[in-house]
Amino acid sequence: MSNIIKPPFTLETARQKVQLAEDAWNSKDTDRVALAYSEDTEWRNRSEFLHGREEVRQFLRRKWAKEIGYRLKKELWAFMDNRIAVRFEYEWHDDSGQWFRSYGNENWEFDEQGLMRKRFASINDLPIREEERRVKLED
Repeated sequence: MSNIIKPPFTLETARQKVQLAEDAWNSKDTDRVALAYSEDTEWRNRSEFLHGREEVRQFLRRKWAKEIGYRLKKELWAFMDNRIAVRFEYEWHDDSGQWFRSYGNENWEFDEQGLMRKRFASINDLPIREEERRVKLED
């Protein structure tokens, strides 16, 4: 895949990598998102530990079944060589209609092909009212 952004990253390519990740996650297309990760990727997402692309796919299916109306915004925080750190927030509601804003930080490490081999995410959830939403779909 020649269109994959590979390390070492520059400011421009790190920003592009973050935007591509945001776009993919907002598509809620499990396969599109999973293909950005190496076959042997390692994740920590909250208190859940995942190993391999197939576990990532299963995780994403569960996530988007629970987190209805999911919308994400990522921001580059720092980068160096084959690593990128981002801050993010996303909003979603559960099946009872309660909205949440989830805040967090992610640390990413990429292999030579530009696939993410490690993703460590720390996330906190804040219940909000629907009128407090600020991460909305753009028309």
